[in-house]
Amino acid sequence: MSRSARLADRFDSLVAASDDSSSSSRVPLPEGTLPVGIGLLIAGLASYLFLKVGKEALGSDEALQPITSLWVATFALAPGVFLPVEQELARALAHRRAIGLGGKPVLRKVIVLGSILATIVAIGIVAAGSAISSAFFNDDWVLVLALLIGFIAYTPAHIARGIASGHGRFKAYAIVMASDGVMRIVACLALAIAGVKSVGPYGLAIAFAPLPGVLFVWLRGQLRADDGPVAEWGEVTQNLGWLLVGSIFAAGLVNAGPLAATILAEPDEKHLVTQFTYGVLLARIPLFLFQAVQAALLPRLSQLAARNEIAEFRDGLRRLLKLVLAAAVIGTIGAFVLGPVIIEKFYDSKLSAKTLAILALGSAIYMLALALAQAVIALRGHKLVALGWGCAGITFMLVTWLNHEPLFRRVEIGLLASSMVGLLAFAIALRHKLRSGVVPSGDSLIDAITDMPFES
Repeated sequence: MSRSARLADRFDSLVAASDDSSSSSRVPLPEGTLPVGIGLLIAGLASYLFLKVGKEALGSDEALQPITSLWVATFALAPGVFLPVEQELARALAHRRAIGLGGKPVLRKVIVLGSILATIVAIGIVAAGSAISSAFFNDDWVLVLALLIGFIAYTPAHIARGIASGHGRFKAYAIVMASDGVMRIVACLALAIAGVKSVGPYGLAIAFAPLPGVLFVWLRGQLRADDGPVAEWGEVTQNLGWLLVGSIFAAGLVNAGPLAATILAEPDEKHLVTQFTYGVLLARIPLFLFQAVQAALLPRLSQLAARNEIAEFRDGLRRLLKLVLAAAVIGTIGAFVLGPVIIEKFYDSKLSAKTLAILALGSAIYMLALALAQAVIALRGHKLVALGWGCAGITFMLVTWLNHEPLFRRVEIGLLASSMVGLLAFAIALRHKLRSGVVPSGDSLIDAITDMPFES
């Protein structure tokens, strides 16, 4: 049997095996696709409801602005730092699982690694607390505390997700992801019913939301790992550096719009930041759907690459991009035609059709860039992906800083330009990788499948 065939067989076993279901399943998708997709959709729906309930409870867009800033900052920071840790843990556990070795030593290493990263960033949050409070939270230090707690709370959440995906426990993975959004809604509703009008408790609801799901799957024994041989650091840091750089820029970019709007807004424009966040959420609907179905599409694409069936890989990639492009076109047109009505009916706010269309177009191009980035990672292009997202992030900062359009347009142009730079960078990188004849490893395929920098 050839090396590429052995890789394909090994990868098939990694994506097909799950201790939560039998091999007799007739679901015509890779094992775990449905629970992970459902978890993503629940998390996405919870995001829309959270801001709706928050506005009703606090009374206005301006009052909600510090909460939207906290919410966006949390999901720019936590996945950016901890997603690579989750990826490396999942990869290392899946590798050991495939060769019959227990993963507990790997888990111990990753817990130490995650704790070190969490401590470094937590120190940074505390050191910059005054500036963060002033720029984003209207000098409310309770929200700085909420940001700190929320960031730390995502350490066990991402480690739990890494354990679940590395062992094929996809239902547990989906529970951790979905419960985060559900807990936010439950806590927010409880505060609203109790008549709470200060933003601090709502911020703390965001902060502690990741923990109940982790506790639930832990109590069910779904975070267990078997003993095994000692793990070296290289086993859990194989591509960590490049993954970390790419993830920070990718997660930052998808959440950059509301954060930049918060910084650039004049004192009398704070209510516009919340309205802008509504628009960003609406523009993300195709991105939600893309992430929910990519668990089915990317494994099949990666299997072709693992077998070195490059012609079929190219054909599958074209089909994926056509699907993503169709979703992008529909999403952009839908945002232009229906977006203003949806925003007005659901959030009782106003955004122009042009603003919503530009936001949807930027999100659509980001979605295309993400699809190409995952293909490049599957072809062992971690460094190229990190450089591509880095160029996109720098483009956003420069374009937003240098242009002097009104607030919304200024940020929209930055988002659109940065997504286009990312798309171009990954298209060039993918062409280079395909021409070079690179054969993926099982590890790179797992990194690609779990590379989802967008969360809510």
